[in-house]
Amino acid sequence: MTSPRRTKIVATLGPASNDLDILKRMITAGLDIVRLNFSHGTAGDHENRVNLVREAAKACGKEIGVLADLQGPKIRIAKFRKDKISLQENDIFILDANLASDEGDTLQVGIDYKALPQDVKSGDILLLDDGRLVFEVQRVENQRIICLVKIGGILSNNKGINRQGGGLSAKALTDKDKADLKTAVRLGTDYIAISFPRSADDIHEARKLIQEAGSDCGIVAKIERAEAVTAIDEIINASDAVMVARGDLGVEIGDAELPAVQKHIINRARALDKAVITATQMMESMIHNAIPTRAEVFDVANAVLDGTDAVMLSAETATGDHPDVVISAMARICQTAEKQKLTQVSRHRVECQFEHVDEAIAMATMYAANHFKIRTIIALTESGSTPLWMSRIRSGIPIYGLTSSIKTERKMTLYRGVYPVGFTVDKHKDINQQAIQVLLNKNIVNVGDYVIITRGDMIGQHGGTNNMKIIRVEE
Repeated sequence: MTSPRRTKIVATLGPASNDLDILKRMITAGLDIVRLNFSHGTAGDHENRVNLVREAAKACGKEIGVLADLQGPKIRIAKFRKDKISLQENDIFILDANLASDEGDTLQVGIDYKALPQDVKSGDILLLDDGRLVFEVQRVENQRIICLVKIGGILSNNKGINRQGGGLSAKALTDKDKADLKTAVRLGTDYIAISFPRSADDIHEARKLIQEAGSDCGIVAKIERAEAVTAIDEIINASDAVMVARGDLGVEIGDAELPAVQKHIINRARALDKAVITATQMMESMIHNAIPTRAEVFDVANAVLDGTDAVMLSAETATGDHPDVVISAMARICQTAEKQKLTQVSRHRVECQFEHVDEAIAMATMYAANHFKIRTIIALTESGSTPLWMSRIRSGIPIYGLTSSIKTERKMTLYRGVYPVGFTVDKHKDINQQAIQVLLNKNIVNVGDYVIITRGDMIGQHGGTNNMKIIRVEE
């Protein structure tokens, strides 16, 4: 019996995937979670996409998580009269916070982020359009930043601005983000991603706003600022998951620093029992091509070997030519990488004390499973915490999270090696046998297999997992 893929796939929705049949093909190909990019589209657009996803998921018999990705602060130039200009090395160019938004020319352009002149000083390096153009700040005159072009090129409307080394003071949550957060809660999204957090305070603020809006959905902290890397543990602890957002992060810290930082963030997330997504340009060539480059294959596989919970697609599925083909290719790479022994051996928390009974049960379960002929693990769960703890242990053994909560099912779609299953207990029958029968009906286990079941004495109680049992599957 082939083991299911453990690493989850997140795919961004857009014009290329606004179709029920395409979404069903994407789910069949291996989609686990969809991303709604709130940098584009209206509330109505996102509502339509959520409805389509729910319909497609129901048709495919699989729960699909929904991640709402907030835009964050727009640190961008404004517009040019002729849409774009060409800049040469050693040109002088001005970023003017007082210039009208559509009056840019070959000498100057406006900026959306009006506080930028207060955030920079002489000698700072500004990186535009994901670092394709490089400016050195010569001086600041009131609201005008006079720059020397170090690396030139074509500069067009609304391109992003980063300061090398980070340090821009823009708040993570803008007024637009706060309105979009309420929309995301109204639509019942399972996770909300916070862009450009600088510290745990930004995550705490988002958590408060989500709770005030009446939701307990998970928070994903997007690590894309240099200062977020130095505060990584506090941000991880404040969040439910983190995303290695390699676009802006690579611009701020330098592309050569990215591989080591990615590995560090993944390691810290796993050590602190939180989920982690690796994102940006993973299969970029497949926006138009039918096969990935070898470099992309290595990139995805290395993220899997590092222990990421999920890998993410952006333009590949939002505007690409064949979203389902990209997902199929990514799923194939993940599953093959997972055959390596490195992904199945763990010393996670071997020398640690556990703080909760259910945490201790989760760790004991994984030790037993990895050292006995266990076919699968069945975790009866209300909150999803026990399967999350289990998934921090590298293992080739699938974990099925059985729950009566649809919210918990969808949250578990992010956890590596965890497969959510809807389950309603009949308290007049043996609970363990009911759980095993669910997996027998799905052809996940066979008669004669050994399984581990974890559950609480009080079914339906959060944090109540207090026992594990090894059972041989019988007729």
